[in-house]
Amino acid sequence: MLRIARVLHHTTSEGPGTRTAIWVQGCSIRCCGCINPHLFSTRGGYDVSPASLVDEVKKAGDEGITLLGGEPFDQPSGCADLAEAAQEAGLGVIVFTGYRHEILASRGPDELRLLASTDCLVDGPYEADRPEKHRALVGSTNQRFLHLTDRYSSYNPHRANQLDIRIQPDGTVELAGFLTNDQLTTLSRSIGYRRR
Repeated sequence: MLRIARVLHHTTSEGPGTRTAIWVQGCSIRCCGCINPHLFSTRGGYDVSPASLVDEVKKAGDEGITLLGGEPFDQPSGCADLAEAAQEAGLGVIVFTGYRHEILASRGPDELRLLASTDCLVDGPYEADRPEKHRALVGSTNQRFLHLTDRYSSYNPHRANQLDIRIQPDGTVELAGFLTNDQLTTLSRSIGYRRR
């Protein structure tokens, strides 16, 4: 099983192609200035089987999955099961982590399984004092794109970030992609959003 917070099909803002983004619940790293602090706790979200998630992605017709968080490597067994099942189904796998690849490569068997089933690893903690202004998908200049297979090796992150904005039937506004805190404040003001 895997504890997740959110699934978003048909996004183009979380990697190359049309993807399903899967936000895991829980993060032990807790980067200062993280855009998803509501995902730090392991108490939120819901449990799902990796096989059922892959079935959802295949039905959606997306090219691949992107695992974000939260911290995927805080749930290495469930995320490895998901990544393996995704690759077996012909889906590409991108994983975002606050850990460095070198640390993960010296960890246990589940971390190694997840790395072995990842096409592109985006690694490194978010560092608020080192904002990234020239590469998409990452928030700070220390974060790296590591192509563990050739699947996404031609992807060029030197482009503007994209943002998916979706308004649900109940009026909930969902965002996917990366915004700086200033951009988020500007967007919030322009749509009349106020934090409660």
